[in-house]
Amino acid sequence: MSKYSVEANELNKTFGRRLIFHGINFRYDDSGVFGISGPNGSGKSTLVKIIAGLISPTKGRIIHKNSDDEIIPEKLHNHIGFVSPYLVLYEEFTAWENLNIFSTIRDISFDKDYAKDLLNRFLLYNRKDDFIKTYSSGMKQRMKFIFALIHHPELLIFDEPTSNLDEEGKNSVYEIIEDKSKESIIIIASNDKADLNLCTEILDLKTFK
Repeated sequence: MSKYSVEANELNKTFGRRLIFHGINFRYDDSGVFGISGPNGSGKSTLVKIIAGLISPTKGRIIHKNSDDEIIPEKLHNHIGFVSPYLVLYEEFTAWENLNIFSTIRDISFDKDYAKDLLNRFLLYNRKDDFIKTYSSGMKQRMKFIFALIHHPELLIFDEPTSNLDEEGKNSVYEIIEDKSKESIIIIASNDKADLNLCTEILDLKTFK
């Protein structure tokens, strides 16, 4: 059982004079699925980027811990899997080469059996030797999930996870979320009702304006 936790203390974010949100507090210290909702422009993507350590809050703090030991920002990427429409892949390489490169960058051994399992689960195994640039937008979105999962992270952050996916792709995502939520903390930022129905708690950004 993971002893991972992520906590927000009085998070505020502004861009210039524009307030995005203020006074956000939460603590997730058990496996499960937690939602972030709000209208377009309310700051969902901004908040998940702060949680993932990609940008900083204007005020407040995000604290990541593993077994009560705080994780330094330089090591945070080892514990997080992140999926979003704005992430890019190495399009000049095949899916299999991408996963190998990704493992090297993270300084982990390339688990070929797990990679094959994930490619099968996301219906991409038969295309593993094709260049990513030949993939459809939906296939690229599914590939991002494999990138997020390949290093067995304790925290999964999904920003608009079913964007560009057909029903078959969505079903693959929902199955993996149900599976991984038993052992990991999953944060989903979305306005899709089907996505939010997976969540046991939902933080609505409309209340933090």
